[in-house]
Amino acid sequence: MGALHEGHLALVKKSKENSDFIVVSIFVNPKQFGENEDLDRYPRDLDGDSSKLEALGVDIIFYPQESDIYPKNYQTTVSLSKVTKGLCGDKREGHFDGVSTIVLKLFNIVSPDIAFFGLKDYQQFALINQMVKDLNLAIEITGVDIVRESDGLAMSSRNLNLSKAGRDNAKYINLVSKFVVNSFHNNLELYKQKDFVINFVSEELTSKGFIVDYIELRDKDTLELVSEVTKNSMIFIAAFMDNVRLIDNFSFKKRYL
Repeated sequence: MGALHEGHLALVKKSKENSDFIVVSIFVNPKQFGENEDLDRYPRDLDGDSSKLEALGVDIIFYPQESDIYPKNYQTTVSLSKVTKGLCGDKREGHFDGVSTIVLKLFNIVSPDIAFFGLKDYQQFALINQMVKDLNLAIEITGVDIVRESDGLAMSSRNLNLSKAGRDNAKYINLVSKFVVNSFHNNLELYKQKDFVINFVSEELTSKGFIVDYIELRDKDTLELVSEVTKNSMIFIAAFMDNVRLIDNFSFKKRYL
């Protein structure tokens, strides 16, 4: 959706390793923002984005207007029934209908062979994979690992809206999450208990000024809720700092340095 950072550019760099011709779409999609969300505040920087993409050798920047994507009397929505349950699907009503609709429209317009998506939006990545499978789309979906700031905060365009103090505290999502994962690997029994982990992370983040939206432990492959922490578990976090909604996820499969 623009205001490109190194996380977005990592998608472009990955695509250059696997593709002959690269199209980058930039579109702040109104249909994936709910009422009272930050559509108007969402960062936009087309000139800066264009310079970054041109420097990487992108062939086409596709920058449609809202009327191009949703013309007068537009009526169609794409909706998935299961993968959108829980996590952001429960907290942001209609969000994933907006995501699946715009992604399918962009696929139909651009006709890519391969599409690259960041794994910070892990539920979105799962949704797109499911939609491609369900609708028999001849597109290979490739996930690209989260790119982080030097203090561990997951890169996001929304980070630009944090105050100086809020930006400093935002790093605790990364620090607290890595602590519980590493404690699990150190065989500390408490960190194998789902409720303890959720409560611990919630209390730590709240103490740093976050307003927690959700903290959930789910299976990496199915996204189903887990009853206990295993190496196939992931912790998913959404929390507000300075009224900016930040999301992140961490796998229990490996230790974090």
